[in-house]
Amino acid sequence: MPLSHAALSVIPSDPAPDWLRVNDLPIVDNGERLLPLSLAPAPIRVFPAYSRLGIPGALNECFVREGVYRALVAAAQSLPKGTGMIVLDGWRPWRVQQYLFETLYEAIAHRYPELENDELFKRTREFVSVPSIEQAAPSPHLTGGAVDVTLCDDIGVPLDMGTLFDEAMPASNTAHFERDDIDERERRVRDNRRLLYHTMYAQGFTNLPSEWWHFDLGDQLWGHYSGQCKVPYGPATLDTIENRWRRQLG
Repeated sequence: MPLSHAALSVIPSDPAPDWLRVNDLPIVDNGERLLPLSLAPAPIRVFPAYSRLGIPGALNECFVREGVYRALVAAAQSLPKGTGMIVLDGWRPWRVQQYLFETLYEAIAHRYPELENDELFKRTREFVSVPSIEQAAPSPHLTGGAVDVTLCDDIGVPLDMGTLFDEAMPASNTAHFERDDIDERERRVRDNRRLLYHTMYAQGFTNLPSEWWHFDLGDQLWGHYSGQCKVPYGPATLDTIENRWRRQLG
């Protein structure tokens, strides 16, 4: 049944992830394939943000695990009439993860030259996870279980969410506008975030508290916030034609 703004409750102020605990969760990969979200029906739209921004190695498509694909379609189809979902990023090559981490690290270091390396690392990790393809501790986006999304109207115009996608600032915190001293525009932003948050949670996703756009399903970050003892998604790779031929001829 579609969610409405009036029925949406407060977004909780969840703590930042404890990455040692996150990466300690066992992974028993279920082998699900990566699917391109350009196949998904309306009201899902795909806008591969990093490719459009010219980031080296970024793909002109958004891939996610099959279970994530199905849950995203269900979430989008539960939205109120006239509201759609834009997918901005899904599975991410390691090269792109490394570029994002290093670029943000350098930007923070430039802005705050007094910060020590440990603090720079901590602040960077708040918005970009450490690049890793380790079997036991992969970056969430490298599993196909993490996805970045926003909402739009019926002609594809993005709704006002308070910040742009990937803005590394306090207002990007999902619960930032859950307070009393907000104006009319901020109330609309708060309601838009509530709609996105509760729509995604209704389909089993969890949210990274520092990023209103980032949701997880099946990866270690999801397992951390949903209290799982193991998770089904480890590092994933695209199935290229070269890999297929090698399997067939091997």
